[in-house]
Amino acid sequence: MKNNTAWWFRITVAFFLVIVLMEVYIDSGDKPAFIAYPTLMFGFMALILLLLIAIAFIVQAIENVLYNTLDDEAKVRYLAEKEKKWEWTWGKKMYSKMLGSKPIESEEEIILDHNYDGIRELDNNLPPWWVYLFYASIVFGVVYLARFHVFNGYDQDLEYEQEVAAAQLEIEAYKKTAKGLVDANTVELLTDATDLSAGKGIFEGNCVACHMADGGGGIGPNLTDQNWILGGGIKNVFNTISEGGRDGKGMIAWKQNLKPAEIAQVASYVLSFQGTTPANPKAPEGDIWIDPNAPAVENPVDTAAPEVEIDSASVTMN
Repeated sequence: MKNNTAWWFRITVAFFLVIVLMEVYIDSGDKPAFIAYPTLMFGFMALILLLLIAIAFIVQAIENVLYNTLDDEAKVRYLAEKEKKWEWTWGKKMYSKMLGSKPIESEEEIILDHNYDGIRELDNNLPPWWVYLFYASIVFGVVYLARFHVFNGYDQDLEYEQEVAAAQLEIEAYKKTAKGLVDANTVELLTDATDLSAGKGIFEGNCVACHMADGGGGIGPNLTDQNWILGGGIKNVFNTISEGGRDGKGMIAWKQNLKPAEIAQVASYVLSFQGTTPANPKAPEGDIWIDPNAPAVENPVDTAAPEVEIDSASVTMN
């Protein structure tokens, strides 16, 4: 019986083969089977491992019993056969062929006459693998020349421009949905309850001293009417909060204290005051702001009652 493979190697290969088969045949959804069914899998794998070890010891014991039944000459032949190592004959032949070198026993055939202090030179040919790669590089060079210089294929400059353009589109798409990167040009009115709640917290922590908790105004203007000093709408309000109000007498710039996403939240909360009735509203300041993007209101159709023609003959004079 000839078996040159180490017992532990055979057990390891068989064990992992069982694991792969279990993963293939056990339906565990998107999760691996050992995660979906940890107790079952680890218990079963432990059992399989014990069985494999037991089988390995049994095979070894049978081999020892059979060895002891042999005569001395057979034992010698058996041990000699067992000491032989497995060799990949085809692989070795292919390696020697691709290397293209002469064996040491045949070096006398290719030795040159040069002799430098006892150092002599062999006239080996170039390794075939190197020659094949050299030919392949020539073919590649010809194809490359025809593709990019004869038929005017794309070059590195064009490829760079295409990738930059694609990256710019991805950046713009990301900015539209990334709250942390909004500015006065890209900000949109937030209506989600979470954003308005966050804006309310920022407003009550920083703005009530000037605008009052109900937006009626105090030191700052009334936020509930339609009059705006620096323009209404989410973009103007965002810009006013970010950059500050009028020089010398307006609100400070909050961009140093608040993130863009927080400014968008508090600006949206400020606009929620529109149309409400504060306890002590301050007189309107600024001009009434009309959204330039609002749909135009059509003039009402004249619905005056039509004139009734009166027959003079039917009028009775008193």
